[in-house]
Amino acid sequence: MLFKQQVLLRQKLFVLGSLAVGSLLYLVARVGSLDRLQPLCPIDGRLGPHGQDEIPLRALQFKRGLLHEFRKGNATKEQIRLHNLVQQLPKAIIIGVRKGGTRALLEMLNLHPAVVKASQEIHFFDNDENYAKGIEWYRKKMPFSYPHQITIEKSPAYFITEEVPERIYKMNSSIKLLIIVREPTTRAISDYTQVLEGKERKNKTYYKFEKLAIDPNTCEVNTKYKAVRTSIYTKHLERWLKYFPIEQFHIVDGDRLITEPLPELQLVEKFLNLPPRISQYNLYFNATRGFYCLRFNIVFNKCLAGSKGRIHPEVDTSVITKLRKFFHPFNQKFYQITGRTFKWP
Repeated sequence: MLFKQQVLLRQKLFVLGSLAVGSLLYLVARVGSLDRLQPLCPIDGRLGPHGQDEIPLRALQFKRGLLHEFRKGNATKEQIRLHNLVQQLPKAIIIGVRKGGTRALLEMLNLHPAVVKASQEIHFFDNDENYAKGIEWYRKKMPFSYPHQITIEKSPAYFITEEVPERIYKMNSSIKLLIIVREPTTRAISDYTQVLEGKERKNKTYYKFEKLAIDPNTCEVNTKYKAVRTSIYTKHLERWLKYFPIEQFHIVDGDRLITEPLPELQLVEKFLNLPPRISQYNLYFNATRGFYCLRFNIVFNKCLAGSKGRIHPEVDTSVITKLRKFFHPFNQKFYQITGRTFKWP
């Protein structure tokens, strides 16, 4: 009898101990979340083309905790008012390119305490049905933020959709536009790989990349293939330049963002007129994934989804050579227009 009582006592102590540890961990995470809501040591920065808006920066960003409740729709209007939070139109948009690293760029910029990201691709400007819902519908799709923070969204289809430049111009003619590019042939193969994976999940067959990228009748590069067309960056950029000056664009090297993300992010901070806040502390290499992951603080880390960094299928070297030769003159023009040179073959 005494033995059974001792066993029951040990079990109770174990449960109580587990609850205590769990509560302690919750409090640590909660305190970290509450700390991020407090504005500490504001430092003036500038936003906008005319440098008019001052930004009180927070020591740590506050993307979790209370804001998570707002996103789930659980916050009251009084809570939103008390915290002085708003849903505002983006001051910068990542307009492309598809499979260039748009998601990685958005998540990495989200490390900055003055940046708030839209979690999903909105597809407002490239989707006629969404665009017809009006600018207020678009604004309501944005995350809650402090008034002086920058809201950023990304929709890679914007870059190649003909109607988008004019539509964005009508919303904000001085908006800042981010384009992230990779070596064009690599990007095209990555584009193909994503579609191929989708087909395989549905047990569907799909053509080999070589058959799509090369016209079987002429044996030349098939410019009707979307993955090839998207990689002709200069053709799309020229359409945007009819509405926006080149100074409102910043070109991000997607290949370098994979291997050396910090220098690329520092260039973006400068372009957005943000005080430098992203450091090497915020980026750590995950050897298992083969990519850099994000460290927001001592409590919260994040890696990109497992779908990022898919292994590309083997492609005939003669096709790769043909594609690189095809893209070369377009690349040279792209360098000339943007003022940025890449080490592309």
